[in-house]
Amino acid sequence: MPSSGNAGYGGDVAGRTNSPGETVSRRLLTVLDCFDVAHPALTLTEIAKRSGLPISTARRLITELRDWGGLERLADGRYRIGMRLWTIGTLAPQQRGLREAALPYMHDLFQATQENIQLTVLEGHQALCIEKISSTKAVPTLTQVGGRLPLHATGIGKCILAFSGKELLKSLAEAGLPRMTPHTITQPGRLATALAEVRKTGVAYSYQEMTLGAVSVAAPILALDGRVRGALGIVAHSRAAVERLAPAVRTAALGIARSIR
Repeated sequence: MPSSGNAGYGGDVAGRTNSPGETVSRRLLTVLDCFDVAHPALTLTEIAKRSGLPISTARRLITELRDWGGLERLADGRYRIGMRLWTIGTLAPQQRGLREAALPYMHDLFQATQENIQLTVLEGHQALCIEKISSTKAVPTLTQVGGRLPLHATGIGKCILAFSGKELLKSLAEAGLPRMTPHTITQPGRLATALAEVRKTGVAYSYQEMTLGAVSVAAPILALDGRVRGALGIVAHSRAAVERLAPAVRTAALGIARSIR
């Protein structure tokens, strides 16, 4: 689960469409899709370029979103997501319930290890970070809350992928498994073998597969029916013996799962 230097990994440029039949609501969403962890603030021109909308259309939609509270204008003229959207986002039941249940366990792990602790859920074909605890003593990471990570190259991603069914793995394999470092597993067969081991042991590892100098150990958070709710992991310096942390991570993940059932 080492973090990528590209916090918005896999995030496509939003929209790039100006279909005559496109609804106003769809265009509003296209504007919002322009923002991500790597692009938290954008100018009008940047929004128009990333969305594929004409400047005039982008300006009108931005004004509507700003009046509603979905966007706010900074002193330098750029725009960022507004507080109203943030407030609505916090109501998402899966993320909110999981995060609230996980925080006590995350703090315990952090106090015991002083390493980066991350909580993620599946979103599309990526792992979405919904909570993170770290310190200046831990290995530097650029992953932020709201950032996305590849499933095949991270410990938390492998946990999610291992318990998400064969179709997701097949889809990822067909799209190609990007090589993030020389250690990244890019062969579907090797990845399938690694995921079988995750299902067997209940933990996943990433040895400098996402970022050189960082390793991770993670455990899945499972529902009673075996569905994966998310994954909890520790990211540490490559010199750390993360295998020794596996029991603690797995115990914490089991505790979180019991708390949300």
